[in-house]
Amino acid sequence: MSWVAAVARLRARREPGVLVTVATVRGHAPRRAGAKLVVGRTEAWGSIGGGNIEAVAIDRARELTGAADPEPELMEFALNDKVTGRHGVQCCGGAVTVLLEPLPVVQAVAVFGVGHVGLELARILARHELDLHLIDSRPDMLTDERLGVLGDAVAHVRVHHTPLLPEEVLAELPSGAHVLIMTHDHAEDAALCDAALRTAGLGSIGLIGSSAKWARFRQRLATEGGHDAAAIDRIRTPIGIPGIAGKEPATIAVSVAADLLRSFEQDPAGPHRDARRVGVVDGAD
Repeated sequence: MSWVAAVARLRARREPGVLVTVATVRGHAPRRAGAKLVVGRTEAWGSIGGGNIEAVAIDRARELTGAADPEPELMEFALNDKVTGRHGVQCCGGAVTVLLEPLPVVQAVAVFGVGHVGLELARILARHELDLHLIDSRPDMLTDERLGVLGDAVAHVRVHHTPLLPEEVLAELPSGAHVLIMTHDHAEDAALCDAALRTAGLGSIGLIGSSAKWARFRQRLATEGGHDAAAIDRIRTPIGIPGIAGKEPATIAVSVAADLLRSFEQDPAGPHRDARRVGVVDGAD
């Protein structure tokens, strides 16, 4: 398997890893500069030459996968019979520098409703390194032509067309995914809010709408949904940056995106968090 495919496999699994690259070589060494090894929690793909170099690099890579905020680092190896490594001696005669680059699990965001606000929000979030899920029950909102503005996305974008029950996508989302509900239909919004509160392991949950809309939803969640006061009290309102009152789609999207990105910076648990909260922002699809 190529190192590119291995990195993609880790991302699909939402498993942290480390990309190990032979950065420099002086004299004789098992592999040339540029050789790569991808290290996951229990598996590794590729090789930087075997022996002590590779074993030590794998050990260190696995330590980095368990660190809270790992940084890239360099390791240097002298390959001669006077140096005994942790896993034996390599006496090729040269010296090697190895670069370890952490591959963290990126944040995941699901936008339910890709209308005017949803598309503007997707355009902003797509510029960031995350997994972006776009869900809509209307096929015309998810055409290739309309989503062409995301063609150069940094994010990994997944599109879900769900004509009947968009809330079913909630169960498919990765652990810790942040959910933003902004569909064209208040009934659809309400169903998604109820289903989100019943879905374990989600990150934050945001709802677009007025305070009056949220008051109705809150009552329905209690009476029809059967959610107790403690569950409903987890709900936070509003989302978005306080003080930004504009109702233009782009303005709302900027506010919501900025607040979400700020929460990523402040959340040490990252995408593995499973706290659930709901926010409301004033606006309309």
